[in-house]
Amino acid sequence: MERTYMTSSSCRTQVHTAGTFFNELSPAAMQDLQSMQFPSSYAANMVIFSEKDPAQGIYIVLEGEVKMSLNSSEGRRLSLAIARRGEILGMASTLAGSPYDVTAETLYPAKVAYIGRRDFLNFLTRHPEAYQAVIEELSRGVTKACDQLRTVGLSATAPEKLARLLLDWSDNGQATECGGSRFRFSMTHEEIGEFIGASRETVTRTLSTFRHRRLVDFKGSMMTIPNRNALANYAHA
Repeated sequence: MERTYMTSSSCRTQVHTAGTFFNELSPAAMQDLQSMQFPSSYAANMVIFSEKDPAQGIYIVLEGEVKMSLNSSEGRRLSLAIARRGEILGMASTLAGSPYDVTAETLYPAKVAYIGRRDFLNFLTRHPEAYQAVIEELSRGVTKACDQLRTVGLSATAPEKLARLLLDWSDNGQATECGGSRFRFSMTHEEIGEFIGASRETVTRTLSTFRHRRLVDFKGSMMTIPNRNALANYAHA
């Protein structure tokens, strides 16, 4: 796995964030939380933390995308989700004081803010009203994990799994005419296979079929889904 170096801010900086968790905080709590953040810049393909590492604190995605994955002792990997701007990484493990249960790795150059465990726990003590936001954030994480497991474990075929995955990723893309969407798509076919439990060859063959049927199109690092309904019908066929 590729490793690169991280450049870190030398001081604490207030950073504006987006995301449901932050929208539920009071202005005073939000200001307090921002004062504890240590924003850092990460290169692409850089591990922020690994599963089984001691949970030192939470990480907030400010820019870029971060892949969350599980790894087996045999070297197999299952990718669970892509975290984007405003999402929090490692919250459950930080609250429990247990090791991280997933690995977080940047897909592209990213900016991520770190808040140490003790600082975050003290923040919750000062702002007990934030516990409701924490509960809802944890619930959203469980729901996303269940959705991914449902796709991997219960979808009948690899094309169905891949279609559902592409539709999920396109939710964060740019809308196009005729009910389509366009989004960045620069992962390798092997990396895509880690999201659906399929081989690189299966992903390559399935994407070729999708393109032939005009369900998707590629141009550089961008993917276009001309008609989301058409791909959704294929996914549920």
